[in-house]
Amino acid sequence: MKLSLGVGYWGAGMTPDDQLALVKEADRLGYHSVWVAEAYGSDAVTVLTWFAVHTKKIGLASGILQMTARAPAMTAMTAATLDALSGGRMILGLGLSGPQVVEGWYGLPYTKPLQRTREYVEIVREILKREGPLTYDGEIYQLPVPDSQGKALKLIIHPLRNEIPIYLAAIGPKNVELTGEIADGWLPAFFSPDHMDLFMPSLENGAERGGRKIDEIEIAPNALVSIGEDLSVCYDNARPLYGLYLGGMGSRKANFYGALATRYGFEDAYKEVQDLYLSGDRFGAYQAVPEELIDATALIGPPERIADRAKRYEAAGVTTLIVNPAAGTHEDRVKILETMKDIVN
Repeated sequence: MKLSLGVGYWGAGMTPDDQLALVKEADRLGYHSVWVAEAYGSDAVTVLTWFAVHTKKIGLASGILQMTARAPAMTAMTAATLDALSGGRMILGLGLSGPQVVEGWYGLPYTKPLQRTREYVEIVREILKREGPLTYDGEIYQLPVPDSQGKALKLIIHPLRNEIPIYLAAIGPKNVELTGEIADGWLPAFFSPDHMDLFMPSLENGAERGGRKIDEIEIAPNALVSIGEDLSVCYDNARPLYGLYLGGMGSRKANFYGALATRYGFEDAYKEVQDLYLSGDRFGAYQAVPEELIDATALIGPPERIADRAKRYEAAGVTTLIVNPAAGTHEDRVKILETMKDIVN
């Protein structure tokens, strides 16, 4: 099982300088890749480019680029450019985000997510192959636009790699199935290794439809890591992230993370967290996050406890564990990276 670093959003929870210093440490320690997120603040590409300049070997992964924010052609251009400038280190993590961001921030309807994802990935791959001028006749995308002045074009630059790994963020059954069918890797959020049975049928069905085996798909969940002897402190380090996603990422009608917590058996807790968060009581929402949910989806406690939990991730088929350090200081975060390296090795 490989180790990667997840830094989330640029400047969130740590200063930009501390974030860069942490990425350098991960590069020095031999971490597989660094994953950068975007929502409605910083974009991921600029930050990854910044990291590329200051690192040597670590993979540069978008976790995720929002598909509705960019035309497929722009994503392909961006991936090809960053891959070339970094010497072949780009990993293209893609996702649709959710209705709150897509409709509220980008002003686009959140419709036909599965079809949009399928077509988007197909177009990006066709562009990178550079086998000829791009034409595409899909339900969502038509290239060139019919009955227009548009002309079929081919990527001008020659990509360093004609196949850049594409990972998809997915937690719902149909999205996971599509990931198994078309993606190189799967990025599950709030993944519980003890509940792999909830995901495996979808992943297997998708892989079968795509004519491949499960072990051809990289499984790369994010795991928040808080190391310490005092479990209550470790839980408190984790609570704000869970409170934000269960309470604020989405609406009462659609919260994908809440739906996942419900599938894990935490429906009542999810609803309580959401009610508190949406009423303005964020601290109350954080405190309402059950320790059992955190334990199911994060690595919490002293090193020996975390080592036991890490074995469960590997047993569940995880090939890359994306470590998200939950700690107050740069030194504490570096210690987490070093400890995880010792545990996994």
